[in-house]
Amino acid sequence: MSKLQGATIIFLNSRRQVLLVLRDDKDSIPYPNTWNILGGYIEENESPSDCIKREMLEEIELDVGEINFFRSFDLGDRIDYAFWKEIDLEPSKINLHEGQRLAYFTKAEIDKIEIAFQGNRILDTFFQEVIQ
Repeated sequence: MSKLQGATIIFLNSRRQVLLVLRDDKDSIPYPNTWNILGGYIEENESPSDCIKREMLEEIELDVGEINFFRSFDLGDRIDYAFWKEIDLEPSKINLHEGQRLAYFTKAEIDKIEIAFQGNRILDTFFQEVIQ
């Protein structure tokens, strides 16, 4: 049996902060009420980049346009394909369809919280390799 595959996107603003979503507070989902990187699972016959573009249209009504592939991560239970885009978004003006709210975080703030689905590992690597 092959592993689940997902795609995430790190939105980086001009202040070097990343946009995270606060997951819904429902016992029926993994990591309820926890911050997470935006993304989702890849559907059959869908590429990772097509997945992230579809997910962002569904979740925040954003056509992401051109995106940068960062790297893939073997997270044990799944393979995650991480992308990133430098963009200044205003969280309060985004139509959020999944999750409670959006907010920007600095690296120091991220280091103090647990990100769902091993997101800290992805973000730590991103800050080391891309932001430096």
